[in-house]
Amino acid sequence: MTKQPPLRVMLVDDHEIVRDGIKAMLQATEDVIVTAEAGSVREAIDEADRSRPDVIVMDVRLTDGSGIEATREIRAKLPKTRVLMLTSFADDEALFSSIMAGASGYVLKQVKSGELLRAIRAIGAGESLLDPAVTNAVLDRLRKGKHLLRDEKLARLSPQEERILTLVADGKTNREIGDELRLAEKTVKNYVSSILSKLEVARRAEAAAYLARHTTIPGSVE
Repeated sequence: MTKQPPLRVMLVDDHEIVRDGIKAMLQATEDVIVTAEAGSVREAIDEADRSRPDVIVMDVRLTDGSGIEATREIRAKLPKTRVLMLTSFADDEALFSSIMAGASGYVLKQVKSGELLRAIRAIGAGESLLDPAVTNAVLDRLRKGKHLLRDEKLARLSPQEERILTLVADGKTNREIGDELRLAEKTVKNYVSSILSKLEVARRAEAAAYLARHTTIPGSVE
């Protein structure tokens, strides 16, 4: 069996001590190597273009701007490079913005080293990953009697598409949605494709973020 080449990772954080800590942890593994580092938005964009990593571990807040801005620009140039956002704060808005910018995962800096390594490997393998501590508030908003704001794209959805989108946002697979709504898995897949088209997004995670961003709980202040 051919051995897979190591996952090439780039670290972006404006604190060198944070980068050094993550790098030391990754250097103890055989399947992940650090190929580049950056401490600012500009450096991140330039280094990503030069080194073309498989995965970028990206701090949300950088000295000269946002890691979300860097992610958006990097993903536009390098769609195969996947981004794992790392942040000190459980911030719903940053989560939505990160997903819309093309990030594949979002974890808190308090994460244990073993869990961070698993997250990097999962992102590198093409999975999406969101820290439960960050997404619980989002899911609560969706479960507690959602009231859609007047949004022209959400208004395009049929009631069935709205139900399916809520289940997508809840993290359910097409098969699970089919079981719950008594629909064939292929039918659900067709509905999801229609939802993505109407919301003008490319991925399920983006559709979920779009819904959550335009959802409020009665009495809440946006």
